[in-house]
Amino acid sequence: MKVIIPISEMREICQKARQENKTIAFVPTMGALHEGHLALFREGRKKADLLIVSIFVNPTQFNSSEDYQKYPRQMEPDLKKCRDEKVDFVFTPDKKEIFSKKEKDIPLPPVALPLEGQLRPGHFAGVVMIVHKLFQIIQPHIAVFGLKDFQQVRVIEEIVKSQKLNVKILPHPIVRNPEGLALSSRNQRLSPAGLKKALQIYKALQEAQTLFEKGERSPAKLKDRITQELEYGSLKIDSVAIVDAQSLEKIKNIQHPTLVAIAAFVEGVRLIDNCVLK
Repeated sequence: MKVIIPISEMREICQKARQENKTIAFVPTMGALHEGHLALFREGRKKADLLIVSIFVNPTQFNSSEDYQKYPRQMEPDLKKCRDEKVDFVFTPDKKEIFSKKEKDIPLPPVALPLEGQLRPGHFAGVVMIVHKLFQIIQPHIAVFGLKDFQQVRVIEEIVKSQKLNVKILPHPIVRNPEGLALSSRNQRLSPAGLKKALQIYKALQEAQTLFEKGERSPAKLKDRITQELEYGSLKIDSVAIVDAQSLEKIKNIQHPTLVAIAAFVEGVRLIDNCVLK
């Protein structure tokens, strides 16, 4: 495994790999790696000749400088995990170099506007800018993204279409701990009591799934049940949304695959989770 910092070196390695007809799988991360990330690496490893992982904490996708500063950074343990997973190259670009060249703004697709797009203004503009830059540098054949950030996956899928990028997006199912908590780098900021409290988010999703399986098709009634479950756990609710899983638009009745998305605060840490009702 080799760690690459200069953009020019990363670009040269990828160009050479393509000339040798090697396929490239890419997993963009912000570090603080956990088992959820490793599952993405393993998927990429299976699908391509070369596996490239980026570690870059993108300041433009945070909505506050405090949240950006608090994001966990642990490069040495991260590199060990990458080495253990047989990652070929870890790209850790310098922030100054990444932002040295101002590129044209990429129009955001409609799926970027609701949900997190409303709750976190500017978030997806920051995500899209960096992911597009990384795609331009690496030009992967495959990129693997986790579905815990369901809306992010849909946004990237639409950007790939609109910008005519030659990369296949592979969504990966949410990875959970044995109790059901969705794995997240932000979980590191929670106390043991906070981790236990956060399980209420998964329980609320399970309640929605159970009601749906019993025949409930009213988004309003499902939302009420989820809200009750979150309030029972004394969580501070940021958002409960039930929307079409493709367009992310609000619906009056569940007839197609439907996304149930929750954002809630535990010990001041914002956590997100979701499930799809089919």
